[in-house]
Amino acid sequence: MTVETQSPRKRALVVGAIAAVFALAAVLAAVVLVDVAQKKAEARNPVVRVVELTDETEDPAVWGRNFPIEYDLYRKTTDMVRTKHGGSEAMPHAPGDGDPRTVTAQSKTDADPRLKTMWAGYAFAADFREERGHAYMLDDQFFTQRQVVAKQPGTCGQCHASVYVPMKKLGNGDLFKGFEALNKMPYSEAKQHFKHPVSCIDCHDPTTMDLRVTRPGFLEGIRAYKASLGVKDYDPNTMATRQEMRAYVCGQCHVEYYFKGPEKRLTFPWSKGLKADQIVSYYDEVGFKDWVHKESGAPALKAQHPEFEMWNQGIHARSGVACADCHMPYMRVGGTKVSDHQVRSPVLNLNRACQGCHKWPEAELKGRVEAIQDKHMELREQAFDALVALIGEIKAAREAGKADEQLVTARYLQRRAQFLFDFVEAENSTGFHAPQEAARVLFESIDASRQGQLALRDPSFKPTVAVVNVSTAPAPAAPAGPAVVPAVLK
Repeated sequence: MTVETQSPRKRALVVGAIAAVFALAAVLAAVVLVDVAQKKAEARNPVVRVVELTDETEDPAVWGRNFPIEYDLYRKTTDMVRTKHGGSEAMPHAPGDGDPRTVTAQSKTDADPRLKTMWAGYAFAADFREERGHAYMLDDQFFTQRQVVAKQPGTCGQCHASVYVPMKKLGNGDLFKGFEALNKMPYSEAKQHFKHPVSCIDCHDPTTMDLRVTRPGFLEGIRAYKASLGVKDYDPNTMATRQEMRAYVCGQCHVEYYFKGPEKRLTFPWSKGLKADQIVSYYDEVGFKDWVHKESGAPALKAQHPEFEMWNQGIHARSGVACADCHMPYMRVGGTKVSDHQVRSPVLNLNRACQGCHKWPEAELKGRVEAIQDKHMELREQAFDALVALIGEIKAAREAGKADEQLVTARYLQRRAQFLFDFVEAENSTGFHAPQEAARVLFESIDASRQGQLALRDPSFKPTVAVVNVSTAPAPAAPAGPAVVPAVLK
């Protein structure tokens, strides 16, 4: 039966239903068009200027009034969600007596007492904990027991606090003079200048929002490294690409460094290269040591957190993938594209962090990551056992009355093995940033430890590396040299 042969009432109902369908479709189309127009407007005008930001706006909450999405994500760095091997998050742990924090991270030295053996006589043996998110970085520096057992310099604040504004104020507008003044202070004095953990102003220009490097230590370090490659007077703020800057702003803190001379100048040991053994060679050449090992008497080195150096040796860096691509991947909020400022392990954010390039299920990607890290941990155990065995044998030789001159070779090999191991141990990717490089460094550590044992047993043994007799007395201060201030930060 056609519409024409239906009764007038039925025909009217059919026509009405068709009209209603078209009306509904029109309404839905209008809603979609309005939504698209709204999102396009958001994309064109992603920032509502509620407050005026200046080069002295230090508080991230003030920036958050203009950038509420990014600020809300930044505040989530308080989340503590552990990956299989730790990642950049930590298991919540009750603080000890006298610790004003409501929660802290598990002690790594309690979980693995070999760390106390490796750092015997050094502050890290007293307190070293699982890493936590950026929101905790300043409190965890304030309240570590390392502040109790050692007099740390203000230099420590460079990686644990928002220091750009304090340095400018200390230098009366001159960033490098403020940097030098902060380095010289004892930490107890310097911390009075610290109000926030890493903040927006440490990485962004407040006017343009462009990424920028604000840490003089990195500016000097990357210039020295580029000079070793034949590039003179390198300044990342004027010469780096935007994609390079998405790694350089992270490399301001996630690096190996040392305190140079009595002025405790924060220095990145990169003039010979970024690899662990190149950095050992640098330290050998300048005669630097962090402390004299309490049990063995070796002039020892403490590696810091060389994520930037290790990432540089991996396939992601070679492929042009920056730190922010994985740890701060882009995301959509309405019509706005933002970088995820929660800054966490990619394993906790596989969809955005990994699947944009790797078209595999999340379970497969997680399995690949953990397989790499599991193998890394197996080699790590072998290297650690070898190092602890060497320390034990040097200690026994000392107690048996062996003269210091007979221990020079073994002590140097401990110094080398220990730094190579610690370089990988302190690097927070559990081998993932550069698996083959991490394995190579751990193998070199094992080899140095075993050669150290052979040197103790056979005075005629010749190791495969040149032995440097680093003094166990305080090393003379090397001149800091004039600072070359990048034009953009003058």
